[in-house]
Amino acid sequence: MHETHDLKKPNFLKGAAILAATGIFVKIIGALYKLPLFRLMGDEGTGYFQATYNVYALLLAISTAGIPVAMSRLVSSAAARGDTSLAKRYFSVAMPVFIAVGIIVMLAMFIFANELAQLMNSTLAVYGIRVLSPAVFFVCMIAVFRGYAQGFENMIPTAASQIVEVLSKAVIGIILAFLLVRFGYEAQYVSAGAITGVTIGLGLCIPLMMWYKRKIDRSIVRSDESGISVSSNSPELPERRGTNGSLNTSEPNESSSRTKLFLQIMKVSIPITLSASFMSIMLVIDASVVSDRLQTILKLTESEAMAQYGVYAKGLSIYNLPPSLIVPLAVSIIPAIAGAIARKSRDEASIITQASVKLTNLVAMPACAGIMVLAGPILKALYYDPRQSPETVATMTTILVILGAASYFVCFQHLTIAVLQANGHERVPLMTFPVGAILKIAISYYLVANPDIGIVGTAIGTLTCFAVITSLNVIFITMKIKERMKVVNGFLKPLFCAIIMAATAYLTYEGAYMLGSGLLGTNYKAVIVYLALAILTGVIVYTVLIVITRTITKEDLSYVPKGEKLAKILKVK
Repeated sequence: MHETHDLKKPNFLKGAAILAATGIFVKIIGALYKLPLFRLMGDEGTGYFQATYNVYALLLAISTAGIPVAMSRLVSSAAARGDTSLAKRYFSVAMPVFIAVGIIVMLAMFIFANELAQLMNSTLAVYGIRVLSPAVFFVCMIAVFRGYAQGFENMIPTAASQIVEVLSKAVIGIILAFLLVRFGYEAQYVSAGAITGVTIGLGLCIPLMMWYKRKIDRSIVRSDESGISVSSNSPELPERRGTNGSLNTSEPNESSSRTKLFLQIMKVSIPITLSASFMSIMLVIDASVVSDRLQTILKLTESEAMAQYGVYAKGLSIYNLPPSLIVPLAVSIIPAIAGAIARKSRDEASIITQASVKLTNLVAMPACAGIMVLAGPILKALYYDPRQSPETVATMTTILVILGAASYFVCFQHLTIAVLQANGHERVPLMTFPVGAILKIAISYYLVANPDIGIVGTAIGTLTCFAVITSLNVIFITMKIKERMKVVNGFLKPLFCAIIMAATAYLTYEGAYMLGSGLLGTNYKAVIVYLALAILTGVIVYTVLIVITRTITKEDLSYVPKGEKLAKILKVK
């Protein structure tokens, strides 16, 4: 049993590390690309941009949300039993089905673009919706490819496709937005042009994913022919052995008919799709409610309402950064835990779960605390716009402080859902998501109409929504899964270190601003310098704290690629 743990330790966190590194790169490019883009589009164009994305996210969730998880879990379980032939059949069954789904949703999105835009109370978002419609078709195919690769704990195809997507989105989107602004087009057309990069980038991912699929399949064939299984450290395929010690690539029996495999995929993916759809439906309804309340109660025009929503969207772009670091971990632990359970190794599943909880808090708590205490400087450094009034800047700062707190609950929500799904409880989010969604919409409805609160109300709704969902998920995990989360090491110690770090970063920024304003000034370029100094100081203090308080141990670092070397550098015991 101990040997199994040792073999498994590097695998899921190696995959998580690959996706996390990619996620950091993707988010950095995404953030850099939005700096000139949001300035080109202005608050109004940013509002249309976000409204279009909400519709796209809804249709995407309906068509693809469950398939990567379903594929990774089923493929991982089959491969853990040594039945790689069954794993490949899951792919051959899923792909044609989701190609058909993608075509149907793409056509619906294009044909009913006007109706979807009216649903959002943002009629001019119709152009962006039509431009994004082919993206749904591309993602349906990409989701099957990613799920198949993730089932073999190979995260490289997912990472590579994300890089291609974000680079295309950034380069093509900025060029088209710049040209449209230069030729005098209005905000809704500039927004649609900026979104075009997403569709083109996803289209370019298809041949890349096909190449990786062939590479994985060839590695299986070579391993079987040579009689030597692929090493667990291979970037192509982790070691999977059958009961006789060799890879199983035999033909599936009668029980593995295409109909039965299809039903297995649907059994796993439909609950996940429904739970994800609840959140996407919530975002669409919430955006529609916010726009309607701003226009009907506060008497703003559609253009003014979209500008207000654009202010909120800028906060969202930062709020999404910490979860982008946790999602790779959540993606990686699903096949890792599912594989451990398939091998009837509950101890191994428990070790993976505990390591994931601690790692999530070690990353999410300081990141979210930093966003909260440095919200104003972050916004000035990233989205400085001389056209904005002091009142708008103050509103943006308040929104980001609230969203910073919400971001932690989003991070932990991703982890709790992954743990539930890996343990076969994918229906639980079907109960928890609607509760949070209803609360968010209700809070937005009442608070946004209050002139003293306005658009800030939707940020309060977001915080309440994810705090409730996360709490309910934790309750269900406690009830349904034997392993308990370790409170002191997993939560209290990281929280203590994060609070000290946040206080240090805040005081460093204030001190640097006060001392440096006479020399560098107070413009946004000077703020970038003060902010960088505060973040660097915070990182150093946090690193020292987690070591001296033994929040992180040598054993924890053993789960991380190159963790032993890192432990020696930091002198972690």
